[in-house]
Amino acid sequence: MTRTTQAPKALRNAGNYIDDRFHLAKTGKKQLGKVFPNHWSFMLGEIALYSFIILLVTGVFLTLWFKPSMAEIVYDGAYEPMQGVTMSEAYASTLYINFEVRGGMLIRQIHHWAALIFLAAMLIHMLRVFFTGAFRKPREINWLIGIALFALAMVEGLFGYSLPDDLPSGMGVRILQGVMMALPIVGPYASMFLFGGAFPGEDIIPRLYMLHILLIPGILLALVGAHILILWHQKHTQYPGKGHTEKRVVGTPMLPAFAVKGGAFFFFVFAVITALSGFVQINPIHLFGPFTPTSITSGLQPDWYMGFMEGSLRIFPNWFDIDVAGYSIPTAVLVPGLVVPGLVFGAMALWPFVEAWISGDRRHHNVADRPRNAPVRTGMGVAGITFYGLLWMAGSNDILSETFSISLYATTWFFRITVIVGPIIGFIIAKRACLGLQRRDREQLEHGYESGTIQQLPSGEFIEVHKESSEDVVHVLESKEPVSRIDVRALDENGVEAPSSRGLMGRLRLRLAEWYTRDNVSFEGVEPHTGHHLRHGAHGEDNLSPQDREEAATT
Repeated sequence: MTRTTQAPKALRNAGNYIDDRFHLAKTGKKQLGKVFPNHWSFMLGEIALYSFIILLVTGVFLTLWFKPSMAEIVYDGAYEPMQGVTMSEAYASTLYINFEVRGGMLIRQIHHWAALIFLAAMLIHMLRVFFTGAFRKPREINWLIGIALFALAMVEGLFGYSLPDDLPSGMGVRILQGVMMALPIVGPYASMFLFGGAFPGEDIIPRLYMLHILLIPGILLALVGAHILILWHQKHTQYPGKGHTEKRVVGTPMLPAFAVKGGAFFFFVFAVITALSGFVQINPIHLFGPFTPTSITSGLQPDWYMGFMEGSLRIFPNWFDIDVAGYSIPTAVLVPGLVVPGLVFGAMALWPFVEAWISGDRRHHNVADRPRNAPVRTGMGVAGITFYGLLWMAGSNDILSETFSISLYATTWFFRITVIVGPIIGFIIAKRACLGLQRRDREQLEHGYESGTIQQLPSGEFIEVHKESSEDVVHVLESKEPVSRIDVRALDENGVEAPSSRGLMGRLRLRLAEWYTRDNVSFEGVEPHTGHHLRHGAHGEDNLSPQDREEAATT
């Protein structure tokens, strides 16, 4: 005898009340059964989301005691080394949070670590999306939203880092002001508008505070909500595998499995961030002292996500500063501070549309690419990572110089050269590695995998037996789309040059399409290895007896 378990009467009444008015039961049941693919890389986006939630909660806690004021006071708080020192109220209130609010320093560190992990998770998540082609139609808009999220999060982190008004944060604000001043014509006016006068003024901390706790978080919340809603509507991409098609998603339903797993993963992320905050000190502002325009501290580095801009500013030469109509344009600040980040984020935003234009591929894609099956895209991604990584390392050129006893000028010139040559080398190596992996996949699909079993033929020759790959592996190997999907033909069916190919853009597209598909390994006509043919006729298999043939086929 089975017994049906019902929800408590109060819950049933509340549910019936809501459903009578909004008719959500049927829709809710369908949505709660939504399937999520099972793969660890999909959890990168969850780490970013959970870190963002932790940022919001801890940020609310910190606003209760932080004073966004640059009014000067003489400190007389609990931190003895700073007693009697003149400082801003912002810096004093941060010391108060650290040493007089119960759990204040822990919450500050949780907030800071969550910000670093939030940006790191977003970056790695975006790399996963890029290398697997998950930005393709119909997900281009969500890709753009992701880029906007990352750029805004960088600005949000910079403003939050600047609020305590300690020496390192003041230096960061000074660099921000210098980059703004480099803007032709409008730069001084923009700086005066933000700072309320000459640097540093008395308005910058209150204004950054408003931007940090109201405007930018509101935009981030809206973008995160839009990102999740679009993802929910369009469904996840999934990796190639058995049963994985463009119209069928294989994975775990929302309730109860994924919800339980997601909830547990949130607490795991929170535990890791709390452990880091409890045992790994970060941004100890009490050791740096308050900001003064005449002071500087050597050996300090910005948070990791600003490292590439720091490196760009350090290594860009000052040979190109120019004067136009009486206005000085300091390109040594303008180009690395604004143009380089603009090129990086602009290239990321445009890539889905450029790739679709080159390839002519306008189809919906719900099954992700294997990075090896898109060698040019993978090569471009590796080139971008190399460029970013070298700029990031260049931000520590003084520390590298001191640590390894190398001339500072030598490290600067090393990064100036490698930041140009390195991405090219990275692209070539990545592309060749992808093509090599494609050839290996084709061989495995056609001949099976090397079993490690050595067999002697009647002719005396020793061969290694290839065995049939599993059905799941065959599905993955066969997921490579035909290279011919990219149209590189300049002639129509009548042998006449197509109108779309006659203009400058048409010819450019054909050249780019040829470059995009060059050397790509085709799997067309390849039949999966079935395990009963060893393809050794050239080695004497045709001379085997029936018994030997059967033995060879079953070994």
